[in-house]
Amino acid sequence: MKENYRTILDIRRKVFAEVARIAYNDSDVSELEDSSYRIVPGEVPRYREDIFRERAVADERIRLAMGMDVRKISEYRKVTDGFDKIDIDTNAYEKPLINVIKFACESCPEKSFFVTNNCRKCMAHPCTNVCPVNAVSMTRNGALIDKEKCIKCGRCKDACPYSAIVKYDRPCAEACGVNAISSDKYGRAEIDHDQCVACGRCIATCPFGAIADKTQIFQLIKAIKAGKKVYGAIAPSFVGQFGAKTSPIQVVEAIKMLGFKDVIEVSLGADVTTLHEAKEYLNRVPNEIPFMGTSCCYSWSLMIKNKFPELSEQISDSGSPMRYTAEYIRKLDPEAVVVFIGPCTSKKLEAIDTKVKSSVDFVITFEELLGMFVAKEIEPSEIEISKEVEDASSLGRGYPIAGGVAESVKVVAKQLDPDREINIQGANTLSECMKMLKIAKAGKLDGYLLEGMACPGGCIAGVGTLASVDRVRKNITKFAKDAKIKSPLENELIESEIEK
Repeated sequence: MKENYRTILDIRRKVFAEVARIAYNDSDVSELEDSSYRIVPGEVPRYREDIFRERAVADERIRLAMGMDVRKISEYRKVTDGFDKIDIDTNAYEKPLINVIKFACESCPEKSFFVTNNCRKCMAHPCTNVCPVNAVSMTRNGALIDKEKCIKCGRCKDACPYSAIVKYDRPCAEACGVNAISSDKYGRAEIDHDQCVACGRCIATCPFGAIADKTQIFQLIKAIKAGKKVYGAIAPSFVGQFGAKTSPIQVVEAIKMLGFKDVIEVSLGADVTTLHEAKEYLNRVPNEIPFMGTSCCYSWSLMIKNKFPELSEQISDSGSPMRYTAEYIRKLDPEAVVVFIGPCTSKKLEAIDTKVKSSVDFVITFEELLGMFVAKEIEPSEIEISKEVEDASSLGRGYPIAGGVAESVKVVAKQLDPDREINIQGANTLSECMKMLKIAKAGKLDGYLLEGMACPGGCIAGVGTLASVDRVRKNITKFAKDAKIKSPLENELIESEIEK
């Protein structure tokens, strides 16, 4: 779906580039007041009913991209209001991370069932026969659903032989696997931040671009310009994101041209996570816990904490690849400022968790990184360089593809204990993760290693990605296959972890 929302993606990337340009040029804060005129130029609207609304939405996007809160429609505040709080060269995040831009929300109707003109007014009337609350009746014009009585069970839809009854829902709510989206008194989307796990699926699916997350582009660039030793930790899903002809090492060199001192593969941290989880599984299952869940996807971990607190002990105690990569960088350089560059929004929330915030200073997505490239007029595919990236194993590089984490842990666990029988099962999208956990809770997955991913297809479908899932999957598979190091047990860079 992401590739089909080109107009929204175009605006998002213009916003990121604008914020990066302002930061790199040390522009006066007053430039924020007319940024929307550069993002939405001219006099004729392109996307909405008038250009003034388009610019109002762009203003809110600029504020969020700077790390500021969205404004209330009912109150007058300048675009720059609150700038003094985020005009720093350190992390400026304040919750909520993901926000509904009320200016942009179209108050889409909530879940409902609707009879189309495909209804043939058939004699059998299966739709009326299956309705448990008599909400469906047959009229001379066809079936009619009484919205007041309807309990939205969907039986009428399933029973209709002509597929004349359709279900519709607001895209953001339907994509939310934890039911964190409801409506305010005007029918506009509203996020329950106590339930939200920052997966970003609502951002990716809203056809009006009415939901956006805060970014740290401005603060990161200020840190670079302040002369800090900024290191990039780039997630394995970066391969294939910046053009079909762009090699991994060209992306790494392009990042260095932005002012980064060095860039390390997060696949290296994935190797450490694999080692930890393999040993943990062998030690704890089934003696201490009946099954074990992986720890990499922060949205998955948060969902368990919120929805299945009784299962929290069955999730791996291991740190995520982001955390281990950051710790590795800080051992290399105690003065390092660590920037995680990845595909999703949940890592932004993880980075302010107490276990991680001392190691990771900033988190940006591939989309936000692209905005920095645009601002500095850097085209990665044009960089001439011949060396290769060699920080991690083939297994670590396979993490972002659904099933990759559990498979890597299984392979290493088998290397450590060849006689052990290890079963794995995975789910991607939070709704599927919920189903898997209910089955596990019922005792039907005892002995299993469970992998949970918030995004369909894994990290390669994160909201902050740039390219199609199929292309990235193909590129990552090749990148992993070409790795000289095949297993974390062979990675000399993490030798101390292997010996534990």
